[in-house]
Amino acid sequence: MKLKISHITKYQYAQEVSDSVNEIRLTPVTNERQSCYNHSIAIEPNASLFAYEDSFGNRVHAFSVNHPHRELTIKTSMIVVTTEPFTLDDKKKLQSLKPSEAWEKLQSEKLIDRFIEFLLPTAYTEITNEIHKLMNEIPRLSVISGEAGKRGAAVPASSVYEWVDALCNYIRTNFIYDPEATTVSTKAYELIAKQRGVCQDFAHLMIAVCRAQGIPARYVSGYHFVGDLQGGAADFEQASHAWVEAYVPELGWCSFDPTNKTAFDDRYVKLGHGRDYLDIVPVKGIYRGTSEQRLSVKVDVQKLNSGA
Repeated sequence: MKLKISHITKYQYAQEVSDSVNEIRLTPVTNERQSCYNHSIAIEPNASLFAYEDSFGNRVHAFSVNHPHRELTIKTSMIVVTTEPFTLDDKKKLQSLKPSEAWEKLQSEKLIDRFIEFLLPTAYTEITNEIHKLMNEIPRLSVISGEAGKRGAAVPASSVYEWVDALCNYIRTNFIYDPEATTVSTKAYELIAKQRGVCQDFAHLMIAVCRAQGIPARYVSGYHFVGDLQGGAADFEQASHAWVEAYVPELGWCSFDPTNKTAFDDRYVKLGHGRDYLDIVPVKGIYRGTSEQRLSVKVDVQKLNSGA
């Protein structure tokens, strides 16, 4: 799918501010399932951009506006071509490990050392009793029949991928999307009592439960095009989205969306990933001056014809 994306962030201040230092993470990654073309960034007031990669491999642009100003506008525009990811049937064909072997591999010292930053809890993904209780709602083991069953032996009832997929479906089914229920600082365990939230909350909850189960998981920021699912509309605003990538032995990092009940497909555009939201905030910075400000964000995603 060929998508044109426009993202405009505007800050309006009650009084003049100065010495504004900022970072933006609004450049889509180029990987095996998506390629970014014609990417541009415009800053008003005009400012020079300094680009680098952070510790997670995300593209970051930094800039400063030192002179007094009442508004700051960041405009990004890009064209991204995406492809369909593997289907669940494709993933099953690629798996040669038995479920028990895959689960054991997750407990290996080598894998834990490799992905330790995506296994440890963070401020948003603290592993509490509430998280463990929800984790146990997604059964991983079952007693098998026959001689082994008589001995009380148990084997994994599902593969790692199937367990994570079941967790994703559990959150979709049991939690309600409600923009008024939470704030940007809501933590994963707090969501369990609320039973409602937004994509950021659902992603943090899924990450916390995965990590409690010993599965590396990371927070993904990006865009989700749903125009062709909205009665044939050509575009759809407010397309900023968050989802989860979990590490599955043999398959690597696999994408899961605990918010939407549609399959993860070529409608998703990844900007970057981190341990939680704080690692991948699209725009963040500091400035000198009044704390009174108004923030507006407009995201527009359009599907282009292949020849466009």
